[in-house]
Amino acid sequence: MLKVVLFDLDDTLVDQEGASRAALLGWLPELGLDLDDLDELVTAWGIIAEDAYGRYQRREITFAGQRRVRVREFLGADATDDEADELFTGYLTRYERAWTAFDDAVPALRRVRDAGLVVALLTNGDAAHQRLKLDRTGLAEHLDVVVASDDLPAGKPDPRAYAAACEILGVAPGDVLMVGNDVEKDYQGPLDAGLGAVLLDRHDRYPEVERRIRTLDELLPAT
Repeated sequence: MLKVVLFDLDDTLVDQEGASRAALLGWLPELGLDLDDLDELVTAWGIIAEDAYGRYQRREITFAGQRRVRVREFLGADATDDEADELFTGYLTRYERAWTAFDDAVPALRRVRDAGLVVALLTNGDAAHQRLKLDRTGLAEHLDVVVASDDLPAGKPDPRAYAAACEILGVAPGDVLMVGNDVEKDYQGPLDAGLGAVLLDRHDRYPEVERRIRTLDELLPAT
């Protein structure tokens, strides 16, 4: 019996991709980079960020360390830690200002809670940073439990992440439905760990996935 709906955060409830792009629009000229190459630079930043964050999730580097890696690789600069931190701040302050929840996020969270289910979050993000994001976007009050991967043995899609989240929630994996935008971390990983899963495919990238929705408005408590 379904007891918990477990949401992802970035690009599921919060428009992380849009916030990152907005931050780069302001940050890149500060670095002397040409906005004519914006799409190429946004793609490069995203690839570098995904790789660096994966290293952080595997506990190979610290949270601060992955930020420094992103700056050094993106700029091709041999910056000291202090220099990299200062450079990243130029991106970070703009990124945080651009955080917004998707219009369908709060209604979906309310609908799940109104159905008598626990509304929970499982994020690979740093706990303090993600809680700040939840507070600033007004999502915090609509969540019953927040689980961040730095409180767990490993991050998604490691099966230990889902098992530990279920233990924190006090439920069996079969009582949980995971909802998120990443086909590996939020769909196949949870299924392999014994959870239910629905993929949020806002951009219609995964037509082959059996259980997917295009917006959170399609998510019903009985899903």
